[in-house]
Amino acid sequence: MNSTTSPETLRYRTRRMAGRDPHEAHRVATPLELLFDLTFATTFGFAASQLAHALAAGHYGVALIGFGLATFAICWAWINFSWFSSAYDTDDWVFRLVTMVQMIGVLVLAISLPRMFASLEHGAHLDNSVMVLGYVIMRVAMIFQWLRAARQDRPRRRACLTYVIAVSIAQIGWIMQIVLDFSVGASILLAVILAIIEFSGPVIAERRDGGTPWHAHHIAERYSLFAIIALGEGIVGTVATLSAIVEEQGWNLDAALVCIAGVGLTFGIWWVYYMLPSAQILHAHRNRSFVWGYGQIAIIAAIVATGAGLHVAAYFIEGKAAIGPLATVLSVAVPVSVFLGAVYALNRYLLRQFDRRHIGLIAATAAVMALAIGAAAAGIDMAICLVIVMLAPTVTVIGHEAFGHAHQEAALAQQERRATLH
Repeated sequence: MNSTTSPETLRYRTRRMAGRDPHEAHRVATPLELLFDLTFATTFGFAASQLAHALAAGHYGVALIGFGLATFAICWAWINFSWFSSAYDTDDWVFRLVTMVQMIGVLVLAISLPRMFASLEHGAHLDNSVMVLGYVIMRVAMIFQWLRAARQDRPRRRACLTYVIAVSIAQIGWIMQIVLDFSVGASILLAVILAIIEFSGPVIAERRDGGTPWHAHHIAERYSLFAIIALGEGIVGTVATLSAIVEEQGWNLDAALVCIAGVGLTFGIWWVYYMLPSAQILHAHRNRSFVWGYGQIAIIAAIVATGAGLHVAAYFIEGKAAIGPLATVLSVAVPVSVFLGAVYALNRYLLRQFDRRHIGLIAATAAVMALAIGAAAAGIDMAICLVIVMLAPTVTVIGHEAFGHAHQEAALAQQERRATLH
């Protein structure tokens, strides 16, 4: 039985959206939220696969643009649902059915990704109509949810309607991309403008119009579960690389090294992600949620791209890649570097302090990456190069366990005292 269900509501009849208690004890993700997240494993799989194909072919522009568009659509649709659910999850039959509609939109978006990447390969026209259709299905369902909240939660009506207006304006623009024939450049420009509109809605609603009763610990858990789904691509990429080696050479030392590198890299990224003191800071300082929440998009994208990079390594080992060993290693090293950089930046933003010893950790991480790149340029075996890249998050893990945790605990205590004083 989840936290929203009591003996009186086992039939899931309609309940009023009055807003959840933002200080509710033991608030955790519901089974419906977990089911909703499951559909995003499919979209990440398609996005990572298409990114790997483009990178292995040496089509870097296609890879970056296509993956950027896909990542925005996937992450932003998930983000708005999760924040809404944190504030207004009634778990009645209406909420459940509308969530099901959103899940349908996710799957429509997922199956459209190969078609969108293929259109970028040709360059004349961006065929993202089906992807946008899936996205619009999800967002129109959210408009319904926000309208319902606006009607039933009168004290927060203004904030809810701000969400409705921002999402509705953006959807008109997205539908224009379905109906009208834009060039690739025009489509990307319009997408940037619409993304700005989408991003601005929550900022206005939460900061100027009263906000919604989202739960800090719940939303931090939701993001961490989303990150774990993204980490699944690291395991998929590891299996692909391992299979390529076993197929070509059988079980040997390279196979063992690739298995260690892929799993170790995924595990290291997971360990580093959970070092962020997200729940504690958001509970004490709710105004830091925007940079934190939007910054997570870069982190999630980097995690998925790391899995795609491991898949590129599989193509290279199989002899199916048009790129050399240096570019192959960079396809893993770059997203890992982006991930680590984003985590350090968010940690600094949340705590409002910087541990000077982090400079040494960042320098050591850069040295590890330089070693991996140098090894690839020198023609060292790909499995060994991947093992070296694996050591990059290990540097941060060791630093945190050795001294970083003490600095973080002191900084958290200081932030909590400041919140109490204000």
